[in-house]
Amino acid sequence: MTATGVTLHLRVTPNAGRDAIDGPETRGDGSCYLRLRVSAVPDKGKANAAVIALLAKKLNLTKSAIKLVSGDTARFKTLAIAGDATVISKALETITK
Repeated sequence: MTATGVTLHLRVTPNAGRDAIDGPETRGDGSCYLRLRVSAVPDKGKANAAVIALLAKKLNLTKSAIKLVSGDTARFKTLAIAGDATVISKALETITK
């Protein structure tokens, strides 16, 4: 959580058969990511836009509330989600169960 919202770490699989949130994943180093898959190809930001659209829909937020902070061309991405951190955290818990 941050003063303006939530920072979310993702592992994204582009060019998948469907758009879906697979749930949390803990890596060997102890870091935790939310695993997503999108059907968009990783070309000219299409997959990143699909990730933002998927999360905005699932969290009932506008796409403009979600910004890509890092990982533009990587599978591991960091997003900043603006809004009430408590509400966003509860919504994330709901969609990852």
